Amino acid sequence: MSDSKPMLECRSVSIRYRIGDFKNIGLKEWVMRRLTGNYKVVDFWADRDINFSIDRGDMLGIVGTNGAGKSTLLKAVSGIMEPTKGRIVRGGRVSALLELASGFDGDLTVKENAYLRGAMLGYTRKFMDETYPYIIDFAELKSFEDRPFKQLSSGMKSRLAFAIASLVKPELLILDEVLSVGDGAFKQKSEAKMREVLGGGATTILVSHSVGQIRALCNKVLWLDKGRQIAFSDDVEGVCDSYEEFLRDRGSGPVYDPVAAKARIDARRAAAERRAEEARRMADDAARMRKVREVLRRHAAASAAK
Repeated sequence: MSDSKPMLECRSVSIRYRIGDFKNIGLKEWVMRRLTGNYKVVDFWADRDINFSIDRGDMLGIVGTNGAGKSTLLKAVSGIMEPTKGRIVRGGRVSALLELASGFDGDLTVKENAYLRGAMLGYTRKFMDETYPYIIDFAELKSFEDRPFKQLSSGMKSRLAFAIASLVKPELLILDEVLSVGDGAFKQKSEAKMREVLGGGATTILVSHSVGQIRALCNKVLWLDKGRQIAFSDDVEGVCDSYEEFLRDRGSGPVYDPVAAKARIDARRAAAERRAEEARRMADDAARMRKVREVLRRHAAASAAK
């Protein structure tokens, strides 16, 4: 399914934030502190030496606790920021669904905000006129379209943003926790929409705190912890198993052991096969008992007829 050229490559990508006095002082004060040595700068590396590549049609899941560097990496991949070190090579158009509910005007109506967001994403007025009924229906906001946007709940705002953003047909789609918007029914609908987008051949990166979503949707996984790359693999089950073990036992460090992960998967598969075999055996026994009871019933009926 992959082309000769990857859709996305991260080559030794590191991203640094500089934290220091310059945030709260003017230029003159900054120069004076530099001259007198009364100036502090702290380097914070949000990501360190990240390496991975994905091909056309792949869906990469990124897992990690808060502060792992996931969102920072997505911003670099989407082009919002440049890495401090390393290189990111993109093989197609990128569309990023990050911070869904931001960028709206609270005083405009829901309909006006839909057109505003569409314009920000580069959609034409004609396209928005044609697709607005679908957007408002998909977001389940038909009865709210003339209300000020600020009256909506955070879930409603995210639903509208998702409905608009999911209209794109990108080559590389980046999703940051967007499948968690809305209630259970809307989550199912948003997942189905993303499967439709994926069916169109889009390469996708999904960040989600739901390991179940990563298992169900992704064919590759990247595990980050405090900016470090713990694992990048197509062994989605094994990496997710190791990550969940780490979450259960924070006393041990984050480690992915491919051999141990394979052993766990094989053991789980063998146990599932044993359960399935036991279920088949019980079903066969039940079927035989039904046949015996039917024979006995017919025999009793024949005897009574005599």
